[in-house]
Amino acid sequence: MTDNRVQPRLRVVLTDLNAQVVQAWRAAFADTPEIEIRRGSILDEDVDAWVTPTNSRGRMDGGVDAVIKRHLGAGIQLRVQRAIRDGFAGGLPVGSAVCVPSGAQKPRFLISTPTMEQSSQDVGHTLNVALACAAAFQAVHRQNRVAPGSIRSVALVGMGAQTGRVPAQVCANLMWTGYTLFNDHCFDSYDDLRSTVVGQLTDIDSAPAGTRVRIVPPARPGFRH
Repeated sequence: MTDNRVQPRLRVVLTDLNAQVVQAWRAAFADTPEIEIRRGSILDEDVDAWVTPTNSRGRMDGGVDAVIKRHLGAGIQLRVQRAIRDGFAGGLPVGSAVCVPSGAQKPRFLISTPTMEQSSQDVGHTLNVALACAAAFQAVHRQNRVAPGSIRSVALVGMGAQTGRVPAQVCANLMWTGYTLFNDHCFDSYDDLRSTVVGQLTDIDSAPAGTRVRIVPPARPGFRH
């Protein structure tokens, strides 16, 4: 079902300890001034939801996942894995996400989206960052459908740039693709999202370095943010 109600603009914070990622974001999002970009830890961000790049099993044993697990407690991994089990039969495909209560006051929610199938997998030559980022933002749409206004702000790190070994500029450009798609469309399913993103980014390797691609949404009414 398509929801055409106008929603308040989502406050988006991009934050990372990696200076190269931050610099790449500033270039990729130069024409997107509403995005807040800073160098720092996601743990310092006072927002409604944190987004953590994970693996398909939701094992929070490395990278930002492990940092967030230490901060929120072991129960957060159990909630993530329960959501993956209930919604995806135990395996969360790249290009999908789960949104669970964090158990904390800030953030109220944790959005887990896989950039890789297994922990510490090299995804530097894949489209996984675009798929993961797009899925994370679609999870915001889905949560706000269930409880309107429950996520009004979100923080993300450089997806795949640490354990996934994605170059900083590639990471930034693919995250820009995921963000702009969020503004343009709300998908009825993650399968639709994946087929749309992959279908339009397949030839990106042959494009000039630094190229950003804006996904054209499916030709049907969508959710306008």
